[in-house]
Amino acid sequence: MRSVSVITNSELRTTNYELRTNTRGFTLLEVLVALAILGIAITVVLQLFSANLRSIAASEDYVSAVTTAEARLRDILDDEKLSEKSWSETTSDGYRMDVTVSDALSERTDNLQVKALSIDLTIRWVKGVKEKSIIIKTMKLVEKKV
Repeated sequence: MRSVSVITNSELRTTNYELRTNTRGFTLLEVLVALAILGIAITVVLQLFSANLRSIAASEDYVSAVTTAEARLRDILDDEKLSEKSWSETTSDGYRMDVTVSDALSERTDNLQVKALSIDLTIRWVKGVKEKSIIIKTMKLVEKKV
């Protein structure tokens, strides 16, 4: 003879609850939330990375311009016959330099055998549609011409 077991409603509910709590894995909602958070994080990191690349490119432009300007300024300072004047020149790199040599501190050097010259060098270049510029200033003492 066969015996038939009867399952009651409470036993069935307990069995279903145990099946649901013992399953492993993620629900669809948990996966979607995790993907959304991951997408936001990746977007933020990529934006920061691209902003850093733009900053690096801009700083390279400024470093190149300052290096060119300082080299030209050293040439000007080495000139023994430096006098008051202004001029502009363009380099082969596309930089335009405006140089002004003017008398400075004349009231302080009237009784001295030297005079102070102020040297202003403005270097300009175009990046995209914007014109960029840097101004470098220095001074040099030269003997007064008698």
